[in-house]
Amino acid sequence: MNRSNMNRRNISDLLASSRGASHANVGTRERIASIAGGALVAAYGLKRFSVGGMALIAAGGALLVRGLSGFCPINAAIGRDSSEQQRGIELQTSLTVDRPRSEVYDYWRRLENLPQFMKHLADVRQVSARHSEWVARVPKDMGTIEWDAEIVAEEEDQRLAWRSVNGADVDHAGEVRFEDAPGGRGTEVHVNLAYRPPAGGIGKAASRLLNPAFEQMVKEDLRRFKHVMETGEMPTIEGQPVGA
Repeated sequence: MNRSNMNRRNISDLLASSRGASHANVGTRERIASIAGGALVAAYGLKRFSVGGMALIAAGGALLVRGLSGFCPINAAIGRDSSEQQRGIELQTSLTVDRPRSEVYDYWRRLENLPQFMKHLADVRQVSARHSEWVARVPKDMGTIEWDAEIVAEEEDQRLAWRSVNGADVDHAGEVRFEDAPGGRGTEVHVNLAYRPPAGGIGKAASRLLNPAFEQMVKEDLRRFKHVMETGEMPTIEGQPVGA
C-alpha cells in the first residue's frame, strides 16, 4: 500500500472512531416513532405494579433513548444506518516549508496557533495536554460550530493526530506528518483533515462550512502557514496556490 492510500486509511479510521453526533444511525421518522412508542410503553408499565410492568418501563426507556439520541446499538451491530447523513469532506495535501522540522512541528503542536493561518477556525483552546476546544466559523455570518478534540497520537517532530471526542457536534479528525525535505530544503508537511457534520439543524449549518470550496480554502490556509513559518508575517495577497 502506498503512502497516499495509507494516510487516507489512517484518517478514515480516526474519523470512524470519533463517535460524535454524525454517528446517529436512526432516521428522523424512526426516531419520532421510537420516542412516541417509548413514552406509551413506559406509561403503560407505570400503571402496572409488577415485574412485567418494570420490564415495560425498561423497554420504553430504551426506545426513548434510541429516539432522543438517534443511535441504536442493534443497528450498529448489524451495519444498518437509516439516518440522513450530511456529506463529509476528507482532504490530503502536502507542502514544503523552508524551516527545520522541529521548529515546524513545535509551531503546529501549539494548537492555539492554528487559527492564525486557518481562516475557517475562530479559536482553538488547549485545555489539557491532550484535550482542546475548537470553534469554526460558518460562512455568510451564520454563526459558529464547536467541538472538543483529543490528541490520539504524538511522535515528537514526526507526527500529530487528533479527533473529536464522543458526543461532539461535528466529527473531525486530523493528522499531520513532518519529514525532512530532500537536499536540506526544510520540512515536508503532509496534512490530512476530515470533517463530517451531524444530521439535523446543526448539520445544515456545518454543511455550509463543508462546501466544495472548503478544500481550496484549506490549501490557502496552508499557504499562509508556509509564509508565516518562513517570514514570520502573514501574507497580504490571497488566492495564490500552495507552494511546494
